[in-house]
Amino acid sequence: MLIKKPDSIKSSQITPESIYRNRRQFMKAGLGLAAVSSLGLPSIAQALEYDIPADLPQYPGPEWMRAQLAAAVRNDAFSTSEEPAPYYNAITHNNFYEFGTDKRDPVRKAQNFKTDPWTVEIAGEVAKPGKYNLEDILKPHALEDRVYRLRCVEAWSMVIPWLGFPLADLIKRFEPTSKAKFVRFETLVDKEQMPEQDSIFSTIDWPYVEGLRMDEAMNPLTLMAVGVYGNALPPQNGAPLRLVVPWKYGFKSIKSIVKIEFVEEMPASSWNIIAPGEYGFFANVNPEVDHPRWSQATERRLPSSLLSPNIVDTQPYNGYGEEVAHMYKGMDLKKWY
Repeated sequence: MLIKKPDSIKSSQITPESIYRNRRQFMKAGLGLAAVSSLGLPSIAQALEYDIPADLPQYPGPEWMRAQLAAAVRNDAFSTSEEPAPYYNAITHNNFYEFGTDKRDPVRKAQNFKTDPWTVEIAGEVAKPGKYNLEDILKPHALEDRVYRLRCVEAWSMVIPWLGFPLADLIKRFEPTSKAKFVRFETLVDKEQMPEQDSIFSTIDWPYVEGLRMDEAMNPLTLMAVGVYGNALPPQNGAPLRLVVPWKYGFKSIKSIVKIEFVEEMPASSWNIIAPGEYGFFANVNPEVDHPRWSQATERRLPSSLLSPNIVDTQPYNGYGEEVAHMYKGMDLKKWY
């Protein structure tokens, strides 16, 4: 089903010249370009028409994944025609609390994060439980390029092109039983690689946990992502495997997944445990239900600045209502926020 989209691109969505000229210096200082260079490899990003300036790092991913990334096909049926955020914004403005609470902490602290080899545990009410190498998880799936809106609960947003495959396809492979009503996800715990997990000031009881109701997990929009902008996921964006649920606030799209568990009861999720009055389990984007400390009626679409703010109206379900609203028919969305 084709998603309705705006036809024009605002000038405020274009990267300011000052940011472009300064980013080479920032990225050299914060990333260590030698460790994440493109290694001279051709990038599918060019074929998919994503403009990644030569002075920014690309992430080709492990050798075994590159052919699969290169074979990704654009899926326009589930994509917005809105202009993707500049690559710079997407790889430097992240919430990934395992690496720190500042938006720049992940890009500064995650560049040596090791994601190959990687295993994912499939557990719970499922016919084929076990620990699987990521390569075996991905092998049967053709990757798609989908351009989604991402809306943070903090009222900023971006448009991001992901490479991935429907979570529903993975679920079908492992054959959940009739008792499986929810899907629970866990992020890696590795205090040596993820410094915030070893901080005495951390507000999260690790591992980071998220969950979806089974019908949400099976919705065609729900994506298991392994790449952005035609390349593998950067570590700060949730490498090597993350969830993308575009009609929900961004904290639902859990990163660096190591466990997928099929459960009968609604799982406790990390932010809902920390502040249940602020972060509900469903976390559907809803401009009519404010966060206790700020409005959700509008959002700051990145790139944006004080001198050139890019403020847009927030859409119910982040604009994906036609595809997902039926799952919440009859629910009080102020109670089930």
